Amino acid sequence: MPALVSAADATKHLRVGTNVLNNDLRHPVLVAREAATVDLLTDGRFQLGLGAGSIQSEYEQAGLSFDTGATRVERLAEAVTIIKRLLKGEQATFAGRHYRVTSHTIAPFPVQKPHPPILIGGNGERLLALAAQEADIVGLSGLTFRHGGAVPPDLSGWRVSGVDDRVRRVREIAGEARYMRLELNALVQQVIVTDDRRRAAEELTSRWTQLDADEILQSPYVLIGTVDQMVSDLQARRQRWGISYYVIHEPYLDAFAPVVARLVGS
Repeated sequence: MPALVSAADATKHLRVGTNVLNNDLRHPVLVAREAATVDLLTDGRFQLGLGAGSIQSEYEQAGLSFDTGATRVERLAEAVTIIKRLLKGEQATFAGRHYRVTSHTIAPFPVQKPHPPILIGGNGERLLALAAQEADIVGLSGLTFRHGGAVPPDLSGWRVSGVDDRVRRVREIAGEARYMRLELNALVQQVIVTDDRRRAAEELTSRWTQLDADEILQSPYVLIGTVDQMVSDLQARRQRWGISYYVIHEPYLDAFAPVVARLVGS
């Protein structure tokens, strides 16, 4: 949170946000208080990204119990309810399986109304259902972590059919009216600028053995090719899935910058 305030102070228009906070590492009352303060200090440029947690080693290192995925998503659902009520300026009283809050309010209030945009990110059915119902931004990762992240993640969600299924599911659960207000986000795992995208994709199959080169090239979680090819891919993915928001890992920011420049205002 302090880093977000620092980043916002160095800019005038860029939005800042978390992508994503592990819900189990912070109590929702604390999250709401910090989110409201950061939104105020950034003049309403804050976005709150939340996740259910997925890496068992993070829990073990912090001395926390690593519950089942269903339990973690259930706990996140309760946290989101509390956080949204507090950020709206309401007095929150909540009694759930995981949290109890009694007649609590926060101060200061956030600038954005009814609250800063909330992103819920992940890949599992329960989590995406929660995002469809409660989030402003649905974050798609395509990654399913098995055995607490001790083995390579399941990448079947990266295939076109997997993305189709998840977007369709989000739309069904959200309902048409709410779905039209949602923003879809994808977490890009690799950006490679090259004139030979086929060769680059084939080389990645040794790392992502579950996928072939065509599946890698078609996935919204990977960008490979010239700047023109990446722009074309992004536009095609928006047309097919409605994905309009991408998160790029730090090592690839410079490689992706020309694509941003090309798409500004389009």
